[in-house]
Amino acid sequence: MSVNRRSILRTTAQLATLTAAGGLLTGCGQEAATGGGAAASEHPAHPSPTPGAPTVLTPNRIPAATPSAAVSGAPSAESAGASPSAPEQPPLAANTPAEVISGPSDRPQVALTFHGQGDPRLATALLTAAEQHGAKVTVLVVGSWLDQQPQMARRILDGGHELGNHTLNHLDISSLSADQAYAEIAGCADRIKALTGSIGRWFRPSAAQFATARVKAQARKAGYEHCLSYGLDPRDYADPGAEVIQRRMLGSIKPGSIVALHMGHQGTVDALPAVLEALQQRGLSAVTASQLCS
Repeated sequence: MSVNRRSILRTTAQLATLTAAGGLLTGCGQEAATGGGAAASEHPAHPSPTPGAPTVLTPNRIPAATPSAAVSGAPSAESAGASPSAPEQPPLAANTPAEVISGPSDRPQVALTFHGQGDPRLATALLTAAEQHGAKVTVLVVGSWLDQQPQMARRILDGGHELGNHTLNHLDISSLSADQAYAEIAGCADRIKALTGSIGRWFRPSAAQFATARVKAQARKAGYEHCLSYGLDPRDYADPGAEVIQRRMLGSIKPGSIVALHMGHQGTVDALPAVLEALQQRGLSAVTASQLCS
């Protein structure tokens, strides 16, 4: 072997070694968003529905994160006993805006959307009630809840429902910096993707009805082209009772309505069957947000 050929082979081997070492440093040295954190209030009167949840991260403690990064505490699809295949979704209408508040008013459909957190038994009872009435819902999950209840991701999708992103720790996202907001969105996206194979279509800002321009930009950066707002809020998080929730919903709901509701509240579970029966009597179908906007 000539001297030149030996030199080339030696240099190639050195480059391969350095490349491998660099990859290890990138994977192990990157700081990712942690999964702890109870939900901050959607509204001031809304308490955390998860007893014993870890302490909420304060904004200046939120590290940067990316949707493709390995996230500490995010369970894999295999560990949760789930297939990592992405759920199929209907294509959205071409005129779907960047922030959706309501759907078409000329179709007999409404979307019931849920803040995904709280006692998994109540969440399961709510999903079961919807399925018994032929309804499909959209659940915007808090990422730290998925750390505690990873099985709920597949339970939602396997029931024919839709799964979206409601940030990692449910902080007041409007008050966060761009990097902090991105970490909240991307941290939740990582958890959803690890469990289902997809980050989902929708992002809903935490502790806010509408997304600011900064939050919309960070949502797009994390892979969400559309934010999902709502036009009807029966304030079920305040636990006013099933009859009040029913009255507030049925008194205002109409074709195209997107309703904001919450898992983890017994009154919401109790109210849902009567609400769905009343909607059926009016000829209205409860569909996912994607179906409403397709």
